[in-house]
Amino acid sequence: MKEKFVNIEGSKIRYLESGSSDKTLVLIHGLGASCERWENVLPIFENDFKVIVPDLIGFGYSDKPTVDYTIDFFSNFLGKFLKSLAIEKTSLIGSSLGGQIAAEYTSANPNKVEKLILVSPSGIMKQSTFALDAYIMAALYPNEQSAKNAFETMDGTGTEIPKTTITEFITRMKLHNAKFAFMSTLLGLKNSEPIIEKLKKIVSPTMIVWGADDPVIPIKFANDFVTHIENCKFFEMNDCGHTPYVQEPKRFALKVSEFLKIQ
Repeated sequence: MKEKFVNIEGSKIRYLESGSSDKTLVLIHGLGASCERWENVLPIFENDFKVIVPDLIGFGYSDKPTVDYTIDFFSNFLGKFLKSLAIEKTSLIGSSLGGQIAAEYTSANPNKVEKLILVSPSGIMKQSTFALDAYIMAALYPNEQSAKNAFETMDGTGTEIPKTTITEFITRMKLHNAKFAFMSTLLGLKNSEPIIEKLKKIVSPTMIVWGADDPVIPIKFANDFVTHIENCKFFEMNDCGHTPYVQEPKRFALKVSEFLKIQ
């Protein structure tokens, strides 16, 4: 993986790049995360794609300007990011917040997305959950105990969380403006327009992946995505919580790769 940076309207954006294919695959992380969340699946995807993984503006080690972090803002950012790398058409995988961003971008730019994979996307659920509350608490008060509790709760399976996941999250949340960007994004999600009508405009072949034991955005919300996106497949990942690509990277990547290769 190569760590690179690009300047987008005055903000320095960090991203990882791997693979040498002429086909691109862009991976978009969730709330409070960074591109490292995808590191377990990158070695599999890079065999068939040039994989681009940004730290979203406001998160990771990208700049965190004082702006309103709305879904429209993130969707527009994604368009500017892709344009800055001269990517005219790509496939997208988005997780949680990243899934909603990917769906919004695809809805607004139907000819620029080859295939779309949404992993436990936000956009339908408006109320909070116990696991999301724990994550918010960890973001506002980033210490080992709160972060460990949050990631164990979100995992949903009782698997031990790697210590690096906890320490890296704490480090990122202590960066300048990190808490502001996190909370502004939460408010932006809460006040965003209903996504249903936008889902109906998606024409790219789409796959929804959801952890069966997801305590952050429960799997019951998958039906709204599956029924409102016309050309849509659904894959339920048993024994997985909110981030199946972290918990079962090989199973996740192989299933998604199979979908991406279908002509």
